[in-house]
Amino acid sequence: MLEPLASKLPRIKLLWGDTHYAGDMILWLLQHMGWAIEIVRRLKDSPSQQGTSQDTVAKEDKASSSGFRPLPRRWVVERSLAWITRWRRLCRDHEGLPASSEAFIKLSASRRMLSLLAPPFP
Repeated sequence: MLEPLASKLPRIKLLWGDTHYAGDMILWLLQHMGWAIEIVRRLKDSPSQQGTSQDTVAKEDKASSSGFRPLPRRWVVERSLAWITRWRRLCRDHEGLPASSEAFIKLSASRRMLSLLAPPFP
């Protein structure tokens, strides 16, 4: 599924992934695509702690702590999806063709960038 993207997106060098992508996919992406993947972990997790009793302590500590703490880099995706779904037409999947949805996503992203470049007059 990723191989056709290499020719369409030649500038990609780094991907961010969830902990589910921490297996053989890292090596495969590096060998076949030339892409590096950085795994986004919870703030208290480190690669050496996974699968140990300290991981259980980190989960319990996280459950007892109060307040929202976003994962590093995950907020970028969530924020982008929130900006897209601010458009009423994109908050649900009303389009019949994927190309139509893609066009409206590009339109909403363009509108957002234009509003940042030239804010409306008061």
